[in-house]
Amino acid sequence: MARAALFDVDGTLADTNHLHVTAWWEAFRQYGHHVAMTTVHHALGRPSSDLIAHVLGADRDTGQDAGISAAHKTLYATYFDRLPALHAAGDLLRALARRGWRNVLVTSAGGYELAALRRAVDADDAITDTASADDVNEGKPAPEPVEHARKLAGVTAEQAVFVGDSVWDMQAAARAGVPAVALLCGGIPRADLEEAGASEVYADPAELLDRLDDSIFAKVAG
Repeated sequence: MARAALFDVDGTLADTNHLHVTAWWEAFRQYGHHVAMTTVHHALGRPSSDLIAHVLGADRDTGQDAGISAAHKTLYATYFDRLPALHAAGDLLRALARRGWRNVLVTSAGGYELAALRRAVDADDAITDTASADDVNEGKPAPEPVEHARKLAGVTAEQAVFVGDSVWDMQAAARAGVPAVALLCGGIPRADLEEAGASEVYADPAELLDRLDDSIFAKVAG
């Protein structure tokens, strides 16, 4: 029987969270909104429309949403040719693949952005499939992205482990009934991740790789 490792990408496999924060901060500024970067940071991991609502509130001028989102995409795209992978991210995916795991990316990125992220991680030989925002009706923290990724891998919730870096990642996994591993490299405090449902917490992909055989991955029956 198969097992599936479901991976968030931004902040989990690629060191891109602060690039997103900068791009969102500038996009909001262009539309007259001066928001704290920490506010943007804590909203990362949600789909663009949800992130904007989370940052600006329900009473915002929703007519600006499409423009703000487009500005973020344009600004962030300037980094596409130099997105950095987190140390050992590709090695972690390959190590899991050698152990019989199906690696599925769970991300709101698509198109050229997803292609740039995959180039950065440089482990296409170890990636089974990708579940993008285009495939679901609701993004994280709704369970649908995790459930869709699990179904793509052809496994039950008990045969899957989700790895992410945000509170929204942990909440989505918990709602989908999938155990979640949190990485601190996205910049979110350990306590917040544990409160949101993280079963285990590691510093980054390199530490998870080093401790893989003692982690929750070693406890999931194939």
